[in-house]
Amino acid sequence: MTEPEKEKLVEFLNKNWMTHDGLWFYECIQELGADKTNKINKAAIQALAEIEVKRIRTFLGAEGKQLDTFDRFKDFIANVSEFFIPEFMNASMNFPEDNILQWEFTPETCFAYKSMKSMGVIDDYECGVIYRVQCWLKNLGISYDIIPPVTKCLIHENGMCSGRFILHF
Repeated sequence: MTEPEKEKLVEFLNKNWMTHDGLWFYECIQELGADKTNKINKAAIQALAEIEVKRIRTFLGAEGKQLDTFDRFKDFIANVSEFFIPEFMNASMNFPEDNILQWEFTPETCFAYKSMKSMGVIDDYECGVIYRVQCWLKNLGISYDIIPPVTKCLIHENGMCSGRFILHF
């Protein structure tokens, strides 16, 4: 498979998954209300992260290998980011200095923000995107601080979504 074909496949699979995720959220919020839907969404994200991390480690041949240094973690993220952060998500994750994982979404273009806003539920949406990263870190055994704290959608609240995970190894 050529690199362009691989990129198209990753985008196709992620778009389908994100569409399902958004529509699931919308249907649940209509049926159950915002509080219950956000609670269920976060529980599902947490359960998925545990499975994802195990599968990724198996795929990379990294079962049992500890990500106990910043460089090992950085390599791990570099190996998986192309599969989990396709271009349409308008997001970047980088490492501006040791023990810092920085994220940023192009203003007002986050796929989750756009979906929740178009469905009219942005006021009630609790960010699942950054929560997923938090769950990955937890499942990788990496403690962290997050600046700023994220619950609601940062783009909706502040006009932009960016921040840092300060990683503790």
